[in-house]
Amino acid sequence: MCACFTGCCSFGLIFGRSGSGKTTLLQLLAGLNKPTSGSIYIQRYGNDGKPNPSPEILPPERVGIVFQFPERYFLADSVLEEVTFGWPRQRGDLQLKEQLTIRLQTAINWVGLNGVSLDKDPHSLSGGYKRRLALAIQLVQTPDLLILDEPLAGLGMEMHFMLFKSISFSTLIVVSPILLHCVRFYMV
Repeated sequence: MCACFTGCCSFGLIFGRSGSGKTTLLQLLAGLNKPTSGSIYIQRYGNDGKPNPSPEILPPERVGIVFQFPERYFLADSVLEEVTFGWPRQRGDLQLKEQLTIRLQTAINWVGLNGVSLDKDPHSLSGGYKRRLALAIQLVQTPDLLILDEPLAGLGMEMHFMLFKSISFSTLIVVSPILLHCVRFYMV
């Protein structure tokens, strides 16, 4: 397995053969598994490219992950319910719900789901649209670190360009078993 990062760790490529530990690394970064020893820290950089004084622990709630087969993790019966699954359910905090609604509309447009009915069953979407939906769910949350596990699977080249021209994050990590896919992503 190899990890390559560009600039101030704003874009990372992780590639390697099957069984090399890519998924384990993702699960550790996302907080889905705990390391058997040690801790995971992130090093932030200033606008001048110099590292901030000390690394910080990476809080799992600030990490978004889109898995290779996102439909395995869909829980709701409609696209809207799926995207809003983790939203606050209590009556208060109207301002937060308004912000989430604006981010939802932006995310839906970014990933090209604006033509899909929000009442549609997410399991009935094509593979490419399932990946778009999974990405929209993460974009609404605006994570500090967005991890895309084999994001090219099921998406055409037009979607590759459209998707990654519109996404801006402090850190984006792309995972693929094939270096060429990672390089193609980076070149977008």
